[in-house]
Amino acid sequence: MKEDALNIYTDGSSYQSPRRGGIGIRFITVDEHGAEVIDDREELGYKGATNNQMELFAAVLALRIALESYDLTRFNSIELFTDSQYVSGNYKTAMFGWSSNRWTNRDGRPVVNADRWKELIKLIKRCAPLRVNIHWVKGHSKNVHNKAVDKLAKKSAKGMLNRSLTVVEVRRKHTHKMVEIGSVEMKGQRLRIRVLTSEYIRPQGLVKYKYEVLSTRSKYFQNVDVIFSRIDLRAGHHYEVVVNKNTANPSIVRMLRELER
Repeated sequence: MKEDALNIYTDGSSYQSPRRGGIGIRFITVDEHGAEVIDDREELGYKGATNNQMELFAAVLALRIALESYDLTRFNSIELFTDSQYVSGNYKTAMFGWSSNRWTNRDGRPVVNADRWKELIKLIKRCAPLRVNIHWVKGHSKNVHNKAVDKLAKKSAKGMLNRSLTVVEVRRKHTHKMVEIGSVEMKGQRLRIRVLTSEYIRPQGLVKYKYEVLSTRSKYFQNVDVIFSRIDLRAGHHYEVVVNKNTANPSIVRMLRELER
């Protein structure tokens, strides 16, 4: 532990059937005798949460608590440790890339969890002049602090739950195939699809759909993928749609008709 820093370990967890997620946070400071002072936070979990959402929101919540509960003038930096490569590998891109590109990536694809990324960046800036450094640590390692927040996150997910961070309509898929991003090439073709999930992404004003392909003559029949649109479709319903020509940024450009189920 850095003696002159506020050290934070965070973790997120997610379970299915029903889907719920949890958060683990541990603050570690070093006292005048060189001993570690541990402050564990037990937080409620969230309904319908993915692992990435919980990993990211754990970092967000940790910085919120740091600003509210600690005298940050005591420290020279904030060192946040996470076993999530999603968080550690993307926070600088969020700060210097996505935030200046209307929360889309280099292909124009909407950034998922943009609300949480926006809040993380705001909190990092609020911690100034302290520098916030986010480090990756190997999950399920012998690191005692990483093990501790893993247990806290699992306990959080199994206890009482907050409402979902995002409103998502969900229906069961009929195909045996798993979600595979990019498994349906976008060639401007017509597709018959069944919408599995519907999630509004506020920063971009788009809806993210998970869908399975119903077109029996298509080579993508029964594939499950993700697509974006401003067109309002309902989870569990079947549609014939026209897609764009950009697999890196898939979009429904036209809904031709709703199909009988």
